[in-house]
Amino acid sequence: MTDKTMTPEEAVSRLHSGMTLGIGGWGSRRKPMALVRALLRSEITDLTVVAYGGPDVGMLAAAGRIRKLVAPFATLDSIPLEPHFRAARQRGAFALTEVDEAMFMWGLHAAANRLPFLPVRAGLGSDVMRVNPGLKTVTSPYEDGETFVAMPALRLDAALVHVNRADRLGNGQYLGPDPYFDDLFCEAADHAYLSCERLVDSFADAVPQTLLVKRHSVTGVVETPNGAHFTSCAPDYGRDEPFQKLYATTPWPQFAERFLHGDEKTYRSAVQIWHEEQR
Repeated sequence: MTDKTMTPEEAVSRLHSGMTLGIGGWGSRRKPMALVRALLRSEITDLTVVAYGGPDVGMLAAAGRIRKLVAPFATLDSIPLEPHFRAARQRGAFALTEVDEAMFMWGLHAAANRLPFLPVRAGLGSDVMRVNPGLKTVTSPYEDGETFVAMPALRLDAALVHVNRADRLGNGQYLGPDPYFDDLFCEAADHAYLSCERLVDSFADAVPQTLLVKRHSVTGVVETPNGAHFTSCAPDYGRDEPFQKLYATTPWPQFAERFLHGDEKTYRSAVQIWHEEQR
C-alpha cells in the first residue's frame, strides 16, 4: 500500500495553469479551503473551475485565476450571493456556464462513468437551454420517445475535496449530514487531492456508509485541521459566520493582504488575532 500524504503546497505543485479543476463541498459547506488558499499562494491561473460554488469560487475569481466557471450557483449560504464572485462576473472577468444543480450532478456522474453525456429531464422548459446554446437534446430510442437534455460529462483534470477523516492510503470519511458529491468529483478527475481534519490509522470500526471517498480515486492526502475554515465542517465545527461576514464586506486586496500572505499556519494565526480584536 502507498502512503499518499503530502502538504498543501505539494498537492498544489502538481496542478498547473489552464487545467479544469473541480472543487468539492457545497456553497459555504465543507470546502477544501486550505488547498484553495495554497492555490492562491501559487502562480497558477487560467483555470476552468467546476464547483457548487462558495468562497472557493469567490476567492479565485477575485484573484483573477478563473478563465471559465461551470456552476449551478455561487453562494455563502447565509449570504445568498457570493459577493466577490458577483463583482468579478459583473466586470466580465471570466466566462460562465450556469446549469441546473441536477444537471451538474449528472455531468459529474457521466464523467465518473467515462460517458460523454447522460440524459436528464432537468433543464427542459427553462432558460438553461437558452443561456447554454451549446446544449443538445436526445430522444429516447424506446417506445416512450421522450426528449431529454444531453448533459455533457464534466471531466476534470484534478479535484480538490475536504472530509472529516482520512487514512494515508486515500480513503475518506464524512461525519456530517451530507456527502456533497465529493466522491463524484474524485471519480470524475484524473487526479484528486483529499484534505481532511485528521488522519486516522484505520476505519475498522467505521459505519460503511460514511466511507465516502475510496483510495483508488485519490492521488494525495493532506491533513489540514480546520482546513475548511471559514466554511463549515460538521460535526467538527460550524461556519465561522463573523469571519465570513468580514470576508464578504472587505475589499479583496485588503482581505488578501491580511489573511492570505503566508502559509496555513500564518492564516490561522491571523484569524485568531482578528477574533481577539472583536472581543
